[in-house]
Amino acid sequence: MSIKAKKSLGQNFLKDETVIENILALADVQPTDWVFEIGPGTGVLTSKLVERAEKVMAIELDHELVLHLTERFNASEGLSLLEGNILDMNLKEVLEVSQFSEHPYKIIANIPYYITAPIIRTLLSLPYQPVSMTLMVQDEVADRLSAQAGSMSLLSLMAQYYATVEKKLFVSKESFEPAPKVDSAVISIIPRRAYDKEEDRKVFRLARAGFSARRKTLVNNLSSSLNVSKEMVEAKLAELGLRSDIRAQALSTDDWENLQKIF
Repeated sequence: MSIKAKKSLGQNFLKDETVIENILALADVQPTDWVFEIGPGTGVLTSKLVERAEKVMAIELDHELVLHLTERFNASEGLSLLEGNILDMNLKEVLEVSQFSEHPYKIIANIPYYITAPIIRTLLSLPYQPVSMTLMVQDEVADRLSAQAGSMSLLSLMAQYYATVEKKLFVSKESFEPAPKVDSAVISIIPRRAYDKEEDRKVFRLARAGFSARRKTLVNNLSSSLNVSKEMVEAKLAELGLRSDIRAQALSTDDWENLQKIF
């Protein structure tokens, strides 16, 4: 079956064998591993996972690719293939029915760039957290996700509040077919705390206010967005040893957590 990438789905198929082997090494895929693959595409990485892992569950949105994968892996007992949009699926139920909820598992994904943030947020809020996530994302997004205090954004805070994030591997656009307009990178995400809806609401209500205007100071943003006095905000920042002229991007994940506790 001849497969043509669909631009509407943001498809670019990984073809570089060296990159594939590097992804497997970074994810440290072992014979006893259970792996949840998102966006298997034509199955180039899936074929390696089926050989090396005990069990693989792959979710693919494109019906044409699902037919291709079903035909390609019809003799693979360790692979279960699901069709659907991961953002619309009841992943709690998927993990329970597949018994991934009862077994340590890893996520490996080459996710469409235009829905990177929603997918990562969805994965970080899973009720059954993976041991690790090894994700292919746009190179620029990898830098933003792994940014340190001084260059933080809502995206990096969202990821780092729940996990340790590291950019591991640069991947040239020439490693894909068709070649996208931008380079990519592989990031490692290691969850470090469970998702808490109420805690999440409090922290990110504050963070969204803090990042509302990047060129303004945190005092100005919090004061105007939350309708509180600048003096009150300055006093709260002083409690944490933070300057009154500091901007949101200069705060660390711990700073945001501590600020939420006293605000």
